[in-house]
Amino acid sequence: MKRRILLVDDDLTVLLTLKAVLEFHGFEVDTASTTFEAFSRLESSTYQMVISDLRMETADAGLKVIVAARRQSYDPATALLTAYPPSGEHWEKEHSDSLLIKPMGTDDLLRQVEALLVRHEDARQARQRIAPAGTHDSTRKAV
Repeated sequence: MKRRILLVDDDLTVLLTLKAVLEFHGFEVDTASTTFEAFSRLESSTYQMVISDLRMETADAGLKVIVAARRQSYDPATALLTAYPPSGEHWEKEHSDSLLIKPMGTDDLLRQVEALLVRHEDARQARQRIAPAGTHDSTRKAV
């Protein structure tokens, strides 16, 4: 079973290039070029990971996509993709599991995506072991 990624970016060149790279390496990739399109995809499909550009229609549109992804019951790993990283460390704890800085080489991208998926799954399993049987832990902690 291929791992599914939702890739969100308003730059068509970046979107199609990253999609091709990820698909070549065995991922199934859906794309969205707007926050509205991303919200629709998040509700209609299930993803193991959501990667969103930070700046699209607005300077923080990507954060809105990540927040919406983190609210999904299927609990995807999340990563912000940006050439303009936010200052400080609050982005990680409050918004995203990882920050991917553009430009980035193929090997670095794949290594970071794989590592994030493993860390996220480990954290998800740990939360399940800690949560009492029959309860749902609705809070997510950054990994």
